[in-house]
Amino acid sequence: MSQARIKGILTPNLVPLDRNGNIAEDELRRYVEWLVQKGVSGLYPNGSTGEFTRFSPEERREIIRIVASQVNGRVPVLAGAAEATVRDTLAACAAYAEMGCTAAAICAPYYFKLSQDSVGEYFAELARHTELDIVLYNIPQFANEISLDTIERLADFPRIVGIKDSSRDFPRFLNLINRMRPRRPDFSILIGTEEIILPALLMGGDGGTIATSGIVPEVVMKLYALAESGQIDEARRIQFKLLELINVMLFGAGFPEGFRAAASLRGFVMGQSRQPLSPKEKCDLNAVRQTLHCILSEHGFVAEIEGAVGCEPLGQDGSPSEAEIRAIVAEVVRQMRTNR
Repeated sequence: MSQARIKGILTPNLVPLDRNGNIAEDELRRYVEWLVQKGVSGLYPNGSTGEFTRFSPEERREIIRIVASQVNGRVPVLAGAAEATVRDTLAACAAYAEMGCTAAAICAPYYFKLSQDSVGEYFAELARHTELDIVLYNIPQFANEISLDTIERLADFPRIVGIKDSSRDFPRFLNLINRMRPRRPDFSILIGTEEIILPALLMGGDGGTIATSGIVPEVVMKLYALAESGQIDEARRIQFKLLELINVMLFGAGFPEGFRAAASLRGFVMGQSRQPLSPKEKCDLNAVRQTLHCILSEHGFVAEIEGAVGCEPLGQDGSPSEAEIRAIVAEVVRQMRTNR
């Protein structure tokens, strides 16, 4: 069992790719180091934001190896281990334990619909045989749900040390806290949705796996610190700014393409995603650039965003402001230079 409850903001890190579509190890190390230096509480490789389904099992282990070795014990590493079978998941957990990871995040089996008894037995079998702590990962949008009753039953296994809930269901999250705190005070309860990270913290959640912390770690960690210290008004303002940012990145392109575009604006060479996108799905880099620039500058952080300009609103008739026109021109010039 873990020595301490997993807490804080764990970053579901992206994976940079080189020109051939392979893992760019040096850039991934640079990105991970940047996140650690920015103060994130931990790393969460091989999550949805890390596009784990688009990598082979061997590549997933390589990603964990790179992240864990770069972190070198400075912060916890919650390794995504969502393999297709018990045997493969146990093998992944054994490898990640050797690499020094803190725990494995494991969703319920996907594709085939299972009863809650089967979901419970799946995790029970893992808990009986793994040497690595397990954080349950509830994401019913893509995998079988892990019900509250099932979570309570699984709490009898010391190896199961927490849950990351990405259901986007806040009443469920509150019921989870209410039922689990008296039963397992050491059980870590994390939210997987930044849209409700502040309410989750205020109601007793331990933190979250927050995708925007991979883009604006300074801002997300500031929100967390403010919530921890009871400075709710300022934390609330940041929460609403995060809504603006995630809306741009989620709806500007297919997930997580908007996040990859935003990371490139923070200075990282992310490469082209393995998932081809139609022209309509291409992220509006100018909108991402402007929102990113504003959220950093408005909260006291220096924004070194190429081509970013002032945070001026649209004109009253909905036309672009002068600042936005300058940004559009800067983006066109940047693309012309890139394509020369």
